[in-house]
Amino acid sequence: MITLHHCPQTRSMRTLWLLNELDVPFRVAIHPFDKSLRRPEYLSLSPAGRVPALEIEGERMFETGAITEYLCERHSPDRLGRQPGNPDRMAWLVWVHFAETISQHAAALTQQHVALYDDAMRSPIVMKLEAARVRKCYDAIEARLSTPVENRDYLLTSGFSAADISVGQAVYMARHFATLDDHPETARWYARITERLGFIASLPDADTRLYQREFYPAWEV
Repeated sequence: MITLHHCPQTRSMRTLWLLNELDVPFRVAIHPFDKSLRRPEYLSLSPAGRVPALEIEGERMFETGAITEYLCERHSPDRLGRQPGNPDRMAWLVWVHFAETISQHAAALTQQHVALYDDAMRSPIVMKLEAARVRKCYDAIEARLSTPVENRDYLLTSGFSAADISVGQAVYMARHFATLDDHPETARWYARITERLGFIASLPDADTRLYQREFYPAWEV
């Protein structure tokens, strides 16, 4: 049995969405997004005190990119993954890991808008800079989706994959701070992939949301 250690609306949602798309049994251990992640028992699962952490057959994993690669290689090498030798293997790896580039900016914005309770600790300059960096990430996705390839509905020419899950979940978080208004192809792609049952099943309950608002303007303190 696979056990996912998860905080709603964090990077571990990426792994939860992937697990929902895989035909494998798993359970979810939900943790609060607080200092309890620094307790020794949790640090034995994830030494930096972050989610996700994965327990599988007596082994432990952390880091979403590594988890995505392992689960796809083990359970879906051709449908959600792309094996070595596949023409889309290189692009698959690039986009699976590009999700973390987006997420680091979304995490900085989450700290500014959500984690810091004292307004004096927040920085409008950091908010604006990080929101601009998110939009630069959107530019990269937009360029990819705008490439003149037949049936470019997903990040890979060969169709939907864990790359769409990884980047899509990162965009889900980033949209709390930067809209897709100026990125029409990205918006259409995002709408397409978030109609999937796997994504819907990974959404948090109302009482476990990390983000209490749908959007946080970069200039607001």
